[in-house]
Amino acid sequence: MSGAMELTMARKVFAFATMSVGFFIALLDIQIVSASLRDIGGGLSAGSDEVAWVQTSYLIAEIIVIPLSGWLSRVMSTRWLFSISAAGFTITSLLCGWAWDIQSMIIFRALQGFLGGSMIPTVFTTAFFYFKDHQRVIAAATIGALSSLAPTLGPTVGGWITDNYSWHWLFFVNLVPGIFITVVVPILVKIDRPDLSLLRGADYFGMALMAVFLGCLEYTLEEGPRWDWFGDETIRATAWISGVAGVAFIWRSLTFSRPVVDLRALTSRNFALGCFFSFMTGIGIFATIYLTPLFLGRVRGFSALQIGLAVFSTGTFQVMAIPFYTYLARRIDLRWLMMFGLACFTLSMWNFTPITHDWGWRELLVPQAFRGFSQQFAVAPTVTLTLGVLSPDRLKLASGLFNLMRNLGGAIGIALCGTILNDRTNLHFLRLAEHLNNTNTAMVDMLARVGARAAALSGGDGVMGHAIALRELWNLTMREAQTQTYADAFLVLMLCLGLATVMVPLLRKVAPPKAPVADAH
Repeated sequence: MSGAMELTMARKVFAFATMSVGFFIALLDIQIVSASLRDIGGGLSAGSDEVAWVQTSYLIAEIIVIPLSGWLSRVMSTRWLFSISAAGFTITSLLCGWAWDIQSMIIFRALQGFLGGSMIPTVFTTAFFYFKDHQRVIAAATIGALSSLAPTLGPTVGGWITDNYSWHWLFFVNLVPGIFITVVVPILVKIDRPDLSLLRGADYFGMALMAVFLGCLEYTLEEGPRWDWFGDETIRATAWISGVAGVAFIWRSLTFSRPVVDLRALTSRNFALGCFFSFMTGIGIFATIYLTPLFLGRVRGFSALQIGLAVFSTGTFQVMAIPFYTYLARRIDLRWLMMFGLACFTLSMWNFTPITHDWGWRELLVPQAFRGFSQQFAVAPTVTLTLGVLSPDRLKLASGLFNLMRNLGGAIGIALCGTILNDRTNLHFLRLAEHLNNTNTAMVDMLARVGARAAALSGGDGVMGHAIALRELWNLTMREAQTQTYADAFLVLMLCLGLATVMVPLLRKVAPPKAPVADAH
């Protein structure tokens, strides 16, 4: 079979859809464990600090390989990189389900993240090779929907699987689609040739610097909120290592003749701004996915399945937005659709700020539906406006950087929200406690009522009843302090997305370019 352009449209769509399945499950697996970490920890006899690495190890490995994927696809070709990655992802998924202790789980999850991460940017490259004009708009809409839908659905899918089967099936569900992708992609996806000569003279030193920079940065962002940031010796060390390695990596990439990441693409205004918008939407998407399940678990005491069902509306309304977006994208400047999406995304964060301790799925329905609808308009245009300005030979290397910025934004957004939750909860608690004194008649009545009831249940022990009443008061105060802190976090996200919204007019208008003729294979 010759070049990609000789495929029928039906085969192109099928090939793209197959790769999109791999793209989806690689992103889904970031969050699929988030609502089930307690179950995994119980099954592997691991503490909360250890089990957190089930997610952290995946993220670190994924964020390292994503910018490497452009170079790897040139060496191996797009189809063989994707196929080998899918096969490895499937095998490591099986191993994760078979993990016998927390150490083996962490190792297998890191390998799963590394192999899954390399499938993410290649989908963007394939879409721009296969499709042109309005077809690219539809492909970009699909990619944009999947890139924000997968992490959004992660807690829902994971919670349902854990409640109905066991946590092992969080990984076993990848086996059938993984095998399917491994077989189909080499048959259909033939858009370029492998070039093993790139192994000679490659920037291996730059790769090592990038791995150290991104790995230490991800660790710092993930663990910093839990360990008081620079108050912890390990966090200080990884932050310094990341900073030094990052500066060295940037210098190396700008001076080496064949860098592993094309930082020079940032000289294009649209690409630089597109990376910024990818970063900011990453903050909004991943931070909200982090905050909402955490609120429902900590404040409302929801189970994994209840959390999943409560956040499901976001994904539903995003899917419903796809036909509206594809219709409008053919008729309206993508910049204004993107500005509309970011503005609505900003407004959806504002809708979260009146949150109270009794919010459940009913109260969350409108803010989440609005967020899901706006995400489609915020993310999809960024793909076309950013990658559509690049020549085919730069697209592979640049798409890795574009995807890296989204994941990096997500990591920073989660770290920012984690810090807000840690710091502002204590502040709100102390402010509320200032009003809890003998002049507060509501508090005095509550203590008397709860104390009397507790004393009666404990056989007339007034001291025990008073202690129970004070504990109840502390719990109520902490609940309200936490709720106010979640409102603070959503307010910060609103400001971040508002900043992105006002910067959209800086983008240049882009007409969808013609699809390039690919190499025969």
